[in-house]
Amino acid sequence: MTEVSTARRSRITPEREAELYEAVLELLREVGYDAVTMDAVAARTRSSKATLYRQWGGKAELVAKAVRHTKPGGLGFDEIDTGSLKGDLHALTMRSDDCTMEQNSALMRGLAMAIHGNPDLLKAFREHLIEPEMAEFRRVVQRAVERGEVHPDNPAIEFMIHMMIGGFAARTMIDELPPTQAFLLSYIDAVVLPALGVAND
Repeated sequence: MTEVSTARRSRITPEREAELYEAVLELLREVGYDAVTMDAVAARTRSSKATLYRQWGGKAELVAKAVRHTKPGGLGFDEIDTGSLKGDLHALTMRSDDCTMEQNSALMRGLAMAIHGNPDLLKAFREHLIEPEMAEFRRVVQRAVERGEVHPDNPAIEFMIHMMIGGFAARTMIDELPPTQAFLLSYIDAVVLPALGVAND
């Protein structure tokens, strides 16, 4: 049964999948999550609604995977290993330019409101974005622990992703400015690395 299901879900080419995800993000930016429908996605992408449901199951999973797809390199950690935690976090930050960060910040603010009232969307985000990203951050920090940069008992390790997301989100809420590479690099150096006990040379 699983093999049949996998075969059915693999008919869309990577290029076509990328087109669909981009169309979903365009719709989200235009009308917001609640107003996006599978009918609208089908019309925008010239797809059949049956194909969309067969491939993604529903709107929540489609939206979560579309957002994940926009992250540089998927979630972006696999190819990054600079030899230092500072280098890894800086390299990850530099994968998105300021324009992309501003677009993603606005998109995530809208989705954050939708998530609170939609259990399906929250579940999809946890499965496809939050939990994988937490696991990736843990791997990055574990490498730093193995190199001797971070003490394994440092309590800030558990709050790594909170710190990273917090800096990104608070930039707009507090400063009324979009996050930028320069801001996030400074935030990493001034907040994240000291909390983890890493010397900021």
